[in-house]
Amino acid sequence: MTVSHARALSQLGFELGAEQLAKLRIYEDLLKKWQGTLNLVGRSTLNEIWPRHFIDSLQLIPLAGTWANWIDIGSGAGFPGLVIGLVSGENGIVHLVESDKRKAAFLAEVSRETNSAIQIHVGRIECVLPELVSSTHFEIISARALAPMKTLLDYARPILIRGGRGLFFKGKELASELTNLPGDDSFSYETVNSVTDPTAKIVIVHSVNS
Repeated sequence: MTVSHARALSQLGFELGAEQLAKLRIYEDLLKKWQGTLNLVGRSTLNEIWPRHFIDSLQLIPLAGTWANWIDIGSGAGFPGLVIGLVSGENGIVHLVESDKRKAAFLAEVSRETNSAIQIHVGRIECVLPELVSSTHFEIISARALAPMKTLLDYARPILIRGGRGLFFKGKELASELTNLPGDDSFSYETVNSVTDPTAKIVIVHSVNS
């Protein structure tokens, strides 16, 4: 991690300890190792893992508030969920849902090599999520580059109506996605500018009845 990366984290209001940094470095090394056989991230971002992926993911922490269980859907290479899990330690449990078995194997190796208590669920979101929600109360549900807002809300609804919070990364398409949502006043939306991408935003979703 460079000085500029540390400064970016400081602007978010927190610093990483030695153990957290060590875990993220292991993650970075494994990501580069697996990239050769499994296309985990865009090739152009491989040399910018900290700003483009790690810090991008970590910016959700100040927006999450207090939580005990966090679920990240469509986790892919682990952003943001795996990053959150590695730095959270015993403060909360992060669940990752990924349908691609090879990517899930990568997530499992990072979890194992960093000795982190991260729960990985292999399967399609629409199959895995209902079972998890029936047995666990999730305060946070997150996703990055996964689906349009309407689909994300369909996935997240069971969590949101129980008082959970949705944290979703969105790009230039956000305005049209919000405009095209069906009339539904069940949820409130707040957008926050991304600290790593001037064209991106984070959408915070709450249930208005919770």
